[in-house]
Amino acid sequence: MTNGYNGNGKNNLTTEKNPKKFLFVSWESLSGDLAWQIKKEGHEVKIYIKAECDQDVYDGFLDKVSNWEEYKDWADVIVFDDVGFGKVADSLRKEGKLVIGGSEYTDKLEEDREFAQNEMKRTGMTVLPHWDFSDFDSAIDFIKTNPECYVFKPSGGISNTQKGILFLGQDEDGRDLIEILEQNKKTWAKKIKKFQLQKMAVGVEISVGVFFNGEDFIYPVNITFEHKKLFPGDIGPYTGEMGTLMYWSQPNEIFRDTLLKIKSELVKAGYVGHIDINSIANAKGIFPLEFTSRFGYPQINIQMEGVTSPWGEFFYKLAKKEYVGLKTKKGFHVGVCVVVPPFPFEDKKEAFIYKDLSIIFKKNNTDGMHLGDVKMINGTWVVAGETGYVLVATGSGLTVDDARRQVYSRINNIILQNMFYRTDIGVKWYEESDKLQTWGYLY
Repeated sequence: MTNGYNGNGKNNLTTEKNPKKFLFVSWESLSGDLAWQIKKEGHEVKIYIKAECDQDVYDGFLDKVSNWEEYKDWADVIVFDDVGFGKVADSLRKEGKLVIGGSEYTDKLEEDREFAQNEMKRTGMTVLPHWDFSDFDSAIDFIKTNPECYVFKPSGGISNTQKGILFLGQDEDGRDLIEILEQNKKTWAKKIKKFQLQKMAVGVEISVGVFFNGEDFIYPVNITFEHKKLFPGDIGPYTGEMGTLMYWSQPNEIFRDTLLKIKSELVKAGYVGHIDINSIANAKGIFPLEFTSRFGYPQINIQMEGVTSPWGEFFYKLAKKEYVGLKTKKGFHVGVCVVVPPFPFEDKKEAFIYKDLSIIFKKNNTDGMHLGDVKMINGTWVVAGETGYVLVATGSGLTVDDARRQVYSRINNIILQNMFYRTDIGVKWYEESDKLQTWGYLY
């Protein structure tokens, strides 16, 4: 048993013949695991994190800087890992810099649901009926006049925290949503200035993501099944994500009916990076719901489990607008978020209790362990930051059961006080895949 592992043995460590300089820029600690992987491949890596509460995250793993703009000329590639950097990313590209992530257009696709739905419709996607509001009483009157089952979604430049304030109606006449809006309108009005009611569609929630080099998509595409609620069985509050099942595919019907239709707009925007669209699929069609125009978390961690291409080389060529295909493993890949309190909530007092706790690995092996809010002290991995989002464990296999067995066996190698995670990631695959096969979306 060991109190940590410095990761200098395994985890795809390579020596890069032509090392590049990568600068990661983040509002909060999101992409350190990816940055660490590129560092292990032999490249020089620096990372900037703005959030004060995340200043100790990745200590001992990465070289951090206090002002990223001082290093923009140092870097061969600048990586923006979140929305909100679009304007500066566009400007840097005009200066001739190689940039991954960010554009004003793609930021707006993710942050403004009304704009995104209009773009989906304009480019030929089949969207669900939706109505946009800035007043809760007007929305309540609308549901009373048009009794249906609706989904409530905040919109208009909202934070990731507010995105979690979703309500999926169950009553066919919308009574449950009316009650929710009546009870919470005074509180929500202070936080949410725009929101959307979308007609409920029943089916399989499925996402398709792909890298884009500014001119074309890079195949294969990534098909994901996300698990957003806190507890097994999809019970409890929405979190950013608790785990995901994914596989890689050649362009399929889901991709052609969604992301492919917006290709020309991505070219106009000059966007370079990863883009994902979440949809509901059923017998009537594929109905896109929302864009993620950045890396997904933990999607990028699980992609690292399934990709065998060197990430540094791939990103350098992607930013140069070269076409370079991704080499990927066959089969399925599962990622499970391993967390401690106060996740998924904010509580500084609770976070203080878990800060600096050692992450113990029974066997001296961190295969499939991806950095969340973690730092290293004297070769030991410990909890950092204030979120409680500690690790993403991943596993692969030719079948979903094989991938699940591997990821949960890896989690069993961890000892961490009061850690918790979902035990059912990927379980719904057999039921959902039968439906998708019947509807003609898997072939």
